[in-house]
Amino acid sequence: MTVQQSLAAGTAILNQADIPDPARDARLLMAACLGVEAGRLTLHVQDDMDAAAEAVFMADVQRRAGGQPMSHLLGYRDFWSYRFKVTPDVLDPRPETETLIEAALAQPFDSVLDLGTGSGCILLTLLAERGGATGIGVDASPAALRVAEQNAAALGVADRCALEVSDWYAAVGGTFDLIVSNPPYIAAGEMSGLAPELSHEPRMALTDEADGLSCYRIITAGARAHLVPGGWLMVEIGPTQGAAVLQMFDAAGLTDVQNRTDLDGRDRVVIGRNPQQTA
Repeated sequence: MTVQQSLAAGTAILNQADIPDPARDARLLMAACLGVEAGRLTLHVQDDMDAAAEAVFMADVQRRAGGQPMSHLLGYRDFWSYRFKVTPDVLDPRPETETLIEAALAQPFDSVLDLGTGSGCILLTLLAERGGATGIGVDASPAALRVAEQNAAALGVADRCALEVSDWYAAVGGTFDLIVSNPPYIAAGEMSGLAPELSHEPRMALTDEADGLSCYRIITAGARAHLVPGGWLMVEIGPTQGAAVLQMFDAAGLTDVQNRTDLDGRDRVVIGRNPQQTA
């Protein structure tokens, strides 16, 4: 087969499996298989496929048709303007999380704490965008932190961040200008209804095994003790959780509490400020 014929066959398999944008995924898998940039794939469509390369491509297509995330097949996910290594040990960075990046970069900060850092996509993006800032990323999963360490090195910010095993604030000392988090917010009862792709991601990064709000209770309760006066707490939320998390921010004594919506107009980020000290 030529590359073009193999692409057509792979696209047909993905289309039959109801994969969104099957042609795009087939092109990305083919480019990775051939070791070329996806934008240059058109230069190779008339080439004959090596039998070994074709076998690898079709195996990847079948895995994608079975619901395996593209990031696991490719080994990376592009987020903001950076490329992050992704494995089954970390949550796949998603475009809606860029709403949190945008909100954070709208405020001044020199120090940042990322609770449940996973791949490091939030913390490391903020450090890459804000030269001179330093940060700490914590996670309960040592395997996730190993991925974050590789991403920190790839982005050239490893000397400005520390990555540590911690159950939320348990191992964290000091105060920060900014605390960010994308915690597990899917209720246990909702897990069975999720898209098949999510079954390939770490369960502990998706659900709190409770009502989907327990992590926010911990994060908000400890926020003021770990924020400088005037510092900000910013968390990603599920689109139906805005009112509940806003109430937690208010109850914790944070001010300037507000929702931020994603590009689809859904509640996506709640932010709040630690009150300034009074004289």
